Amino acid sequence: MQIEPEAILPVVTATATVRPGAGAELRVMALQQFAAVGFAGTSLQQIAASAGYSKSSVLYHFASKDALLGEVLTPAIERLEAILGDFTSTSEDAASRRQFVEDFVDFLLQYRLEVHVLINQAQSLKGIDVIDRARALIVRLGDALCQEHATTIDRMRFGVALGGAAYSLVAGLTFFDEDITPPDDLRPALITLLSELLAPVAVRTTQSRK
Repeated sequence: MQIEPEAILPVVTATATVRPGAGAELRVMALQQFAAVGFAGTSLQQIAASAGYSKSSVLYHFASKDALLGEVLTPAIERLEAILGDFTSTSEDAASRRQFVEDFVDFLLQYRLEVHVLINQAQSLKGIDVIDRARALIVRLGDALCQEHATTIDRMRFGVALGGAAYSLVAGLTFFDEDITPPDDLRPALITLLSELLAPVAVRTTQSRK
């Protein structure tokens, strides 16, 4: 049976209407929505409308909202995994811990919205692959910075230092006045603060890494 040329025109036309860079635009809008109103409170229709697309366009790029969350958060998780890998691949001393702090602050500055989603919603989103991956990574991060038999206060100090810095950055999107806290001041301020908070946590020995 011969297929008439007109029969394939709607398919070609529909494919051609997908805007270049649509996937990236939708990821940006989804991240903003997830951070602002929460993953549970965000629908694919809301993401599509906010970005100027139809819901079918979202589903063209992402199989589900869970898949979209994975696309949004994975780059941040991979970057933090790399930072942790660099830190644990060398013996720990004052210099390597200082480098970790600087890398972590740069990570927070680059991925503040992704971190906001993880800090505020990880507990309620357990069971989603990307969230479980992030939660396991945080545990590994704590183990890397604290000795095996670290005290409760040292582990709490780790949580307050890293989690507090992350939360402050995200909250800063709404309450930091740039006239009072210029953006260029945030990085050195965070590095100093984290270094001071983590200083009492004992440096792990090479033996404890095995």
